[in-house]
Amino acid sequence: MGISIWQLLIILAIVLLLFGAKRLRNVGGDLGAAIKGFRSAVKEGEEEAPADSTKLNKKDDDVIEGEVTHKEKDKA
Repeated sequence: MGISIWQLLIILAIVLLLFGAKRLRNVGGDLGAAIKGFRSAVKEGEEEAPADSTKLNKKDDDVIEGEVTHKEKDKA
């Protein structure tokens, strides 16, 4: 019940007739550049994640204790 190779070739021929070979080449190049940029951004995010995770893993010793000097009253 899947798509056969003949159906894919017919779809490719229709798309080629509608857009033209030059435009399809440009779209393919743009899509490739977008995927490459996305991969590099994900890679940079993974490299920065360990540095940011140290901020999230605070110990109980880092808690600052003090007293409340001002309380807001209910504005109901």
